[in-house]
Amino acid sequence: MLITFKSKAAGDVMMFGDIAHALMEIMGKTPDAKGIVTVEQLPQAIARLKAAVARDKAENPVVDHDERVFEKTPAGGKREYVSLARRAVPLIEMLEYSLKEKAPVTWGA
Repeated sequence: MLITFKSKAAGDVMMFGDIAHALMEIMGKTPDAKGIVTVEQLPQAIARLKAAVARDKAENPVVDHDERVFEKTPAGGKREYVSLARRAVPLIEMLEYSLKEKAPVTWGA
Protein backbone atom coordinates (compact mmCIF):
# COMPACT_ATOMS: atom_id res chain seq x y z
CA MET A 1 0.00 0.00 0.00
CA LEU A 2 1.26 3.47 -0.87
CA ILE A 3 0.59 6.60 1.17
CA THR A 4 0.76 10.00 -0.52
CA PHE A 5 1.44 13.10 1.54
CA LYS A 6 0.06 16.25 -0.07
CA SER A 7 0.51 19.98 0.43
CA LYS A 8 -0.21 23.05 -1.67
CA ALA A 9 3.32 24.21 -0.80
CA ALA A 10 5.24 21.26 -2.31
CA GLY A 11 5.07 18.27 -4.61
CA ASP A 12 3.54 15.03 -3.37
CA VAL A 13 5.63 12.62 -1.30
CA MET A 14 4.79 8.93 -1.78
CA MET A 15 5.92 6.18 0.60
CA PHE A 16 5.17 2.56 1.29
CA GLY A 17 2.55 2.25 4.02
CA ASP A 18 4.80 0.74 6.70
CA ILE A 19 7.35 3.56 6.37
CA ALA A 20 4.67 6.26 6.19
CA HIS A 21 2.97 4.88 9.31
CA ALA A 22 6.27 4.86 11.21
CA LEU A 23 6.88 8.50 10.26
CA MET A 24 3.30 9.43 11.23
CA GLU A 25 3.89 7.93 14.68
CA ILE A 26 7.16 9.84 15.05
CA MET A 27 5.27 13.05 14.20
CA GLY A 28 2.76 12.22 16.92
CA LYS A 29 -0.03 11.33 14.49
CA THR A 30 -2.19 8.21 14.46
CA PRO A 31 -1.26 6.12 11.41
CA ASP A 32 -4.70 6.15 9.82
CA ALA A 33 -5.68 5.88 6.16
CA LYS A 34 -6.17 9.64 6.08
CA GLY A 35 -5.05 12.50 8.25
CA ILE A 36 -3.65 15.99 8.53
CA VAL A 37 -0.75 17.87 10.05
CA THR A 38 -2.20 21.31 10.67
CA VAL A 39 -0.15 24.48 10.25
CA GLU A 40 -0.04 24.77 14.06
CA GLN A 41 1.29 21.19 14.36
CA LEU A 42 4.00 21.58 11.70
CA PRO A 43 6.81 22.94 13.96
CA GLN A 44 6.46 20.05 16.43
CA ALA A 45 6.19 17.45 13.65
CA ILE A 46 9.38 18.79 12.03
CA ALA A 47 11.22 18.84 15.36
CA ARG A 48 10.17 15.28 16.19
CA LEU A 49 11.25 13.93 12.80
CA LYS A 50 14.60 15.73 12.97
CA ALA A 51 15.23 14.40 16.49
CA ALA A 52 14.42 10.85 15.35
CA VAL A 53 16.78 11.21 12.39
CA ALA A 54 19.56 12.44 14.70
CA ARG A 55 19.00 9.47 17.02
CA ASP A 56 19.01 7.07 14.09
CA LYS A 57 22.27 8.51 12.74
CA ALA A 58 23.89 8.17 16.18
CA GLU A 59 22.66 4.59 16.64
CA ASN A 60 23.26 3.39 13.06
CA PRO A 61 26.42 4.90 11.61
CA VAL A 62 26.70 4.96 7.83
CA VAL A 63 27.77 1.61 6.45
CA ASP A 64 30.29 1.17 3.67
CA HIS A 65 28.45 1.39 0.34
CA ASP A 66 30.08 -1.88 -0.74
CA GLU A 67 28.48 -3.63 2.23
CA ARG A 68 24.78 -4.36 1.67
CA VAL A 69 22.55 -4.53 4.73
CA PHE A 70 19.03 -5.95 4.61
CA GLU A 71 15.90 -5.56 6.72
CA LYS A 72 12.68 -7.55 6.93
CA THR A 73 9.55 -6.35 5.17
CA PRO A 74 6.12 -6.44 6.83
CA ALA A 75 5.23 -9.36 4.53
CA GLY A 76 8.21 -11.38 5.79
CA GLY A 77 10.53 -10.84 2.83
CA LYS A 78 13.68 -8.77 2.85
CA ARG A 79 14.78 -5.52 1.27
CA GLU A 80 17.90 -3.43 1.31
CA TYR A 81 18.09 -1.29 4.45
CA VAL A 82 17.40 2.41 3.97
CA SER A 83 18.14 4.72 6.90
CA LEU A 84 15.47 6.74 8.63
CA ALA A 85 17.29 9.88 7.50
CA ARG A 86 16.93 8.95 3.84
CA ARG A 87 13.30 8.03 4.28
CA ALA A 88 12.36 11.11 6.30
CA VAL A 89 14.15 13.87 4.35
CA PRO A 90 11.50 14.28 1.61
CA LEU A 91 8.73 14.51 4.22
CA ILE A 92 10.73 16.92 6.41
CA GLU A 93 11.31 19.16 3.38
CA MET A 94 7.60 19.09 2.55
CA LEU A 95 6.71 20.01 6.13
CA GLU A 96 9.22 22.89 6.10
CA TYR A 97 7.87 24.26 2.80
CA SER A 98 4.35 23.89 4.16
CA LEU A 99 5.23 25.78 7.33
CA LYS A 100 6.77 28.58 5.29
CA GLU A 101 3.65 28.80 3.10
CA LYS A 102 1.27 28.19 6.04
CA ALA A 103 -0.29 25.17 4.33
CA PRO A 104 -1.36 21.93 6.06
CA VAL A 105 -0.07 18.51 5.00
CA THR A 106 -2.65 15.78 4.38
CA TRP A 107 -2.71 12.14 3.36
CA GLY A 108 -5.46 9.79 2.23
CA ALA A 109 -8.66 10.28 0.33
